[in-house]
Amino acid sequence: MSFNIGLSGLYAANKSLDVTGNNIANVATVGFKSSRAEFADQYAQSIRGTSGGTNVGSGVYTAAVTQNFTQGSLTTGTGRDLDLAINGNGFFMMSNNGEKLYTRAGNFHTDSAGNIIDTNGNNLQGYGVDANGNVMTGVLTNLKVDTSNMAPKTTANITIKSNLNSSEPINTGAAFDPADTTTYTSTYSTPIYDSQGNAHTLSQYFRKTDTNSWTMYTLIDGRNMSDPTTEPAVAADQTQLKFDESGNLITTPAPVSTAGVTVNADGTFTIQDWQPAQSKTVGSTTTWVENGAAQVDMKLNMLATTQTNAAAGAISKSQDGNYTGQISAMNVDSSGNLFATYTNGESRVIGQVALTTFANVQGLAPAGGTMWRETYASGIPVTGAPESGTLGNITGSALEESNVDLTGQLVELIKAQSNYQANAKTISTESTIMQTTIQMT
Repeated sequence: MSFNIGLSGLYAANKSLDVTGNNIANVATVGFKSSRAEFADQYAQSIRGTSGGTNVGSGVYTAAVTQNFTQGSLTTGTGRDLDLAINGNGFFMMSNNGEKLYTRAGNFHTDSAGNIIDTNGNNLQGYGVDANGNVMTGVLTNLKVDTSNMAPKTTANITIKSNLNSSEPINTGAAFDPADTTTYTSTYSTPIYDSQGNAHTLSQYFRKTDTNSWTMYTLIDGRNMSDPTTEPAVAADQTQLKFDESGNLITTPAPVSTAGVTVNADGTFTIQDWQPAQSKTVGSTTTWVENGAAQVDMKLNMLATTQTNAAAGAISKSQDGNYTGQISAMNVDSSGNLFATYTNGESRVIGQVALTTFANVQGLAPAGGTMWRETYASGIPVTGAPESGTLGNITGSALEESNVDLTGQLVELIKAQSNYQANAKTISTESTIMQTTIQMT
């Protein structure tokens, strides 16, 4: 019996060495979770369980090898856009040809098709986006980085917040001429884009015509908006702006405007039938011709325009058009939204990382490659967006380090070695006693 007890101790010490050695070997493995060997004593009962009070145990056995799922330290500023770290609960969900695996290792990259994968080639799971860039939560898919160019977009909405200086004198000089700065009081320009991504300039000139009254002249590329090809250039469209005693734009009654700029019911304007054009030079003659882009209407929101005793000019401007752009960088927010930034200054969401948690993480089965599989003991996986429920958040350009405490593991190594030597001594002593007994007989 003593031989068997000693052998069980050797097996247990060897298992402890295996576990400790594996922990030490993976001290630098991203997302690795340390293990611990847990032992229990063996007890041999007599028939019908009547053992009396003098029986000795039968040794030890490995009851379980459990995982320590405490979070490892985060290494930030890795410089890689697709390095992701989970801060809090949850696992990344990966797909291995349809099989779902779970990991804390976030060192991802893209394959030749743009799929976001891990070092084992498994696909990162998350939520895709629809044609309008809205995340489709609830529908898991392989996350992918679309490296194609961002298509150009026609400017459809322009919003301008500006101020006109109320202390300016009334301009009673010559008729408006964009080349003559004495014929207008102030001006500013806004970049816009046609359906082919060509850049154009919307210019607005303001001339004070009376107390609290201004005329706005509107040109695109210095030409009439709806008829830019006419030579000589057609006069600018005119819109009459009036302000109340507090300097706010009066929208009722509606401002008066020429045909190129119409007034909407909400007080905004519509630039009608803008025909994109470009200059063409043949010899010494320069003319303007249509550039092939579509004719469009644009909404112009100037409701925030004021007239106060302050410097004249645009305070803020925005428009929703863009030219063709190539992807230049990526980043992720704490909710797992992946943003692609393009050379045209635009950015858009290309997907959202999903996280998964379990009722009993100790029930997960190791799958190798710092991955785990769902089991009956782990419970049903609960998947959702980061920062929802009990799920943690995402840190971009960061990795979760191994949670192995190297100093502690070295101590465990010494203990396992001592246990091994002690159990070996037990066997050696038993062998000596047995030899002595044999010699006595």
